[in-house]
Amino acid sequence: MPLYSDIDVLVHEVGPRDGLQATDIMMSTAGKIAWIKALKNAGVRKIQVGSFVPRKLLPQMADSAEIVKATKEMGGVHVAALVPNFKGAQNAMAAGADTLNFVMSASEPHNLNNVRKTHEQSLMEFEKIVELRNSEAQYSHVTISGGLATSFGCTIAGDVDPKVVLSLAEQYVRLGADRMGMADTVGYGNPQQVKELFSEFIQIADGRDVSAHFHDTRGLGLANVFAALEAGVREFDGCLGGLGGCPYAPGATGNVVTEDLVFMLESMGYRTDIDLQKLLAARAVMEEHLQGEPTHGTFVKAGPPKGFSQVQTSAGAG
Repeated sequence: MPLYSDIDVLVHEVGPRDGLQATDIMMSTAGKIAWIKALKNAGVRKIQVGSFVPRKLLPQMADSAEIVKATKEMGGVHVAALVPNFKGAQNAMAAGADTLNFVMSASEPHNLNNVRKTHEQSLMEFEKIVELRNSEAQYSHVTISGGLATSFGCTIAGDVDPKVVLSLAEQYVRLGADRMGMADTVGYGNPQQVKELFSEFIQIADGRDVSAHFHDTRGLGLANVFAALEAGVREFDGCLGGLGGCPYAPGATGNVVTEDLVFMLESMGYRTDIDLQKLLAARAVMEEHLQGEPTHGTFVKAGPPKGFSQVQTSAGAG
C-alpha cells in the first residue's frame, strides 16, 4: 500500500471534484491549481482533481484534463479522477490520472438518473475499462477503483438492500477492481449500519484497499467515519470546507469537512501526515476563489484545544 504504508489513515481530498461540481461559482483553472498546490503543501497525498463527464452536463469540470496534467507536474500527489463510463476513463487515462474512481449507484433508480445506465450496463462499462488498462502498457500503472454510491440509502428509492450492495461489490472483484469504496451519497447512513456493511464489504474486498465517502447531511458524517474505522477502513474522502452535495439530496449540506476529519483522526492518535494549520491555509486559498460560496466546519472556528499536538508529520517537507 504505497500511499499509506507509513501512516495510519489516508485522507483523500475530493473537493476539486465533488465540491466544485456543486458550487454556484465556477472556480477558474488557475484557482484550482493554486488550491491543489496548497493541499499538497499541507501534506495531502491523494486528491480527486476532476471528473471526466460531458462538458454540457458539468461545465465546472470542463478543464479536468488540464488540471490532471498540472497536478502531475507538481509531483508528490496521487491524482484521482471520477469516471462514469468507458469514454470518461479513456480521457482520464490519456490525461495521466493515477486512479480512476468509477462511479455506480447501488440504487438502480439513482444510477439511471445519475449516469443513465442500469447496473448491468455500468458493469459492462467497468469491464471495458479494466480491459483497456490491461491491454495498454502505458496504462499499466493506473489503479481502477470500483465505487458504490447510495450504499446506505437513496432519496429516489429509499432503503437500499445491503444484499444488492454486496452483490455489486462481488461483481467488481470478479471484473478486476484494484480497490473499492462505498459512499453515503445522500446522508442516510447511521453508525451501526455503516459498521455492519463495511465489515462485510471488507471481507468481499479480500485484501484490496477500501475507502469510505460520507456526507454530513444529517450531522452523522464523523460518527459514520468512526464506525467505518472500527470496521477496518483506513481511507476516507473529505472535502475542504464541507463543499459538495448530490442534486438528488435536497437540503444536503455537503461532504465531511476535511479539516474536522483530520482533527478527529489526529486527536485519536491516527497519523494522517497532514498539517492542520497548512490545511487551513489551503482552505483560505479555496475560499478566496469562491467568494460568497457557503462553507462549513468547526475546527476552523474553534481551533485546536489547549495541549493538542498532532502525530508527527512531515507535511510540506518536500
